[in-house]
Amino acid sequence: MLEGRWEQRWHPLREEWVIVAAHRQDRPWTGETLGDQLAGVPRFVADCYLCPGNLRSSGQRNPRYESTFVFDNDHPCVGPDAPTNLSVPREPYRVRPATGVSRVVCFSPRHDLTLAEMDSKEAQEVMGTWQREFRDLAKRPDIAHVLMFENKGKAVGVSNPHPHGQIYATDFVFKTISNEVAASERHRAETGRVLFIGILEAEAADGRRMLYENDTAVAFVPYFARYAYEVIVAPKRTHPSIASLSDAEVVDFTSALQHVLVKFDNLWRMSFPYVMLLHQAPTDENDYGAFHFHAEFHPPLRKPNLLKYLAGPEVGGGNFLSDTVPEEKAAELRALPDVHYRHVPER
Repeated sequence: MLEGRWEQRWHPLREEWVIVAAHRQDRPWTGETLGDQLAGVPRFVADCYLCPGNLRSSGQRNPRYESTFVFDNDHPCVGPDAPTNLSVPREPYRVRPATGVSRVVCFSPRHDLTLAEMDSKEAQEVMGTWQREFRDLAKRPDIAHVLMFENKGKAVGVSNPHPHGQIYATDFVFKTISNEVAASERHRAETGRVLFIGILEAEAADGRRMLYENDTAVAFVPYFARYAYEVIVAPKRTHPSIASLSDAEVVDFTSALQHVLVKFDNLWRMSFPYVMLLHQAPTDENDYGAFHFHAEFHPPLRKPNLLKYLAGPEVGGGNFLSDTVPEEKAAELRALPDVHYRHVPER
């Protein structure tokens, strides 16, 4: 019986770890019943296990929190209680315990309040929470990387529409980050420059894909976008992680982030689905001065209710085929109002 299997298995062809967490099949799932649209959804939902004061499936009751709330995931993919008595596979396979930390970050006590519609101070509190969580987890000798992300919307399979993100702190570095570290270090060794600074300079010089800029942060649809409305938000100054952003940079980064989110919602006048990840350097004591912290948005829709399907080239080949032109999608987003459509007074 494999229902309770929980471990990390090595993929020798891709040279990466695959987390097997079969126990997560039984985690609560309310995403489809509550739906994607937050219009008309109350601020508090009695059977939502993320709302303040409500009972979670673990039997624990949430405090009546009034701002951002963090708790250890009741159905973790990695955790301190992962089994250690594992069956040793035949070479070239490898296995090891799925140890680490999984946390849930409830952005707000309100069930209906997304990052796009928060006021600036509320959104900055989320940023501050990410900073504190990263600093806390990065100190641990058993943690190699801290992955912070938000899955938003039924289209990406979110299990609960209460606005929230997750944190996976693992004893390995996720493959995308590992690749970015290698590319960044190689570029610096060859040119003496930070690779991401070159990306920022190229985007600024072209200008067609830029969405937003303030004193210390930018947002743009990248030249190499794989999804129709893929967007990168980044500080102008190189930081290995969110932890080292100054107070002023946090304010500016949050402003850029929210500007993008408002544009997303205004595109089709709906709560826009996406996967958002914070790209941060590993947490060991090596030099990651070439790595540039940034956030990436990967929206799954290319038209309303039409997914960007991942098929043979993407899933099997590992390379994306883009159905749209980044310059055109950036122009489409730029042309949208800067005020959220739900906040525009009715005439």
